[in-house]
Amino acid sequence: MRGWEIAALVAAGGFAVLMLALTVPVLRLRHTIDAATQTLRDVQVRTGPLLDEVHGTVDNVNTALSQAQVTLDGVNVQLAKVDVMTSHAQAATANIANLVGVVSSAAASPLVKVAAFGYGVRRANAARKGAEDDKAARAYLKEQKKAQRGR
Repeated sequence: MRGWEIAALVAAGGFAVLMLALTVPVLRLRHTIDAATQTLRDVQVRTGPLLDEVHGTVDNVNTALSQAQVTLDGVNVQLAKVDVMTSHAQAATANIANLVGVVSSAAASPLVKVAAFGYGVRRANAARKGAEDDKAARAYLKEQKKAQRGR
């Protein structure tokens, strides 16, 4: 055998030993890959029904949101009607306020005069009655004094 043949045999033997040494990690890696594959299959089996449930939930939420939108549209229509009624009520209130102002200005002057006349009549009547009462009291006192002197 020549030198290069021996070197080739040594290289082939080294390569065989290297391959045998790499066989164990490769077999362990195969078990790891098999476990990962099984885990992925389990995830796929479990996520299918979960995704179906999520899809159903999303459909229910979309239905609820469309119903809420219809309700909000109805509320907006009613609010527009309330706004119209409020503006009409505001106009009616303004008209009533103007009418009250006109009536009060037309009626206030004669009413004030009547009230002042009534007050004056009451005061004059009270003063006259007070004067009569005072006169009667003085006359009574004078007679009492005369009666005491005459005794």
